Amino acid sequence: MANRLTQIATRTGDDGSTGLGDGSRVPKDHLRVQAMGDVDELNSSLGVLLAEPLPDDVRSLLVVVQHELFNLGGELSIPGYTLLKAEAVLRLDQALATHNAALPRLAEFILPAGTRSAALAHVSRSVARRAERAVVALGAQEALNETPRQYLNRLSDLLFVLARVLNRANLDGLGGDDVYWRSERLAAQQAADD
Repeated sequence: MANRLTQIATRTGDDGSTGLGDGSRVPKDHLRVQAMGDVDELNSSLGVLLAEPLPDDVRSLLVVVQHELFNLGGELSIPGYTLLKAEAVLRLDQALATHNAALPRLAEFILPAGTRSAALAHVSRSVARRAERAVVALGAQEALNETPRQYLNRLSDLLFVLARVLNRANLDGLGGDDVYWRSERLAAQQAADD
């Protein structure tokens, strides 16, 4: 396969525009470019998470996700192009079911905290939600396949579940369980019940 990047500093974007994969140029604040950037940031965020100690099955899954996010970015970079397959969404659904089945039911909202790897999974989750919003905004303006939106929605859910898994894995010795939000309403209700 030929090397696709022959030059990094092209200076063609100095006018505030950027090239898409089909050769067209759009402003750098175009909804498509924003969606591509959020997906790129999400992939970079997962790269930071992958630098942490992780259970082997979680690591393998996240490596696959990084490749799929690259496909998603490629699809976004070429209007009308399809690259991310529906099977990728099914793979996330299966991973969600598997990992969620091993977790206790939530008693209350949890904070994005615990082990470093769990906290980084929560950061990635919030970036995934932003990327999803960007894809939804783009889809309101231009025709898009459903798969990118569905994939990002499922991925954010999966990252929430994986954060819980990583707290229990406790590979840095600082976690072990979910960090529950201390609801003032719930505390008042519990006090009234006592």
